[in-house]
Amino acid sequence: MKRFIRLFALVAVITFFGQSEVFAQPFKSAVGLRLGYPWAASYKTFVSETNAVEVYASYRGFTGWSWIGLNGAYQIHNDLGSTEGLQWYYGGGGGIQFWNAGSSDVSGTLITVSGYLGLQYTFQDTPISVTADWVPTFFIGDGFGGFGGFGGGYGGLGVRYVLGN
Repeated sequence: MKRFIRLFALVAVITFFGQSEVFAQPFKSAVGLRLGYPWAASYKTFVSETNAVEVYASYRGFTGWSWIGLNGAYQIHNDLGSTEGLQWYYGGGGGIQFWNAGSSDVSGTLITVSGYLGLQYTFQDTPISVTADWVPTFFIGDGFGGFGGFGGGYGGLGVRYVLGN
């Protein structure tokens, strides 16, 4: 488990600090929120003209249990029609979720493998990018009360502030 966390951290550091080139995509990097399942703080950066890496720290909670997670995704973006700033994207990623069952001593760790399919629109005159995506997810690990298996209801809306061009 420690190796996975170290590898994830290394990839994140290389992604954030190893890129100095500016590409022709709608933006280089953006930070914001993913609203949906789960709620998350998000950072997205393009590593080439069409390919981006998104990392996010997430939270999800219900009565009696909750989880926090760290996730990363590699996404490939393509223009959609003739509308400037509108793209569709697909990709894949993974993460780790730490969950607990409220006041009990029951807790665990889940590894996730996710697919991504979405739309992104970046405003031309405002440093804002919005997304809507579907993130079907497989959960691997010690589950509790229905955790584990497949979740097809993940994804949501994202709003990000563009950090320069």
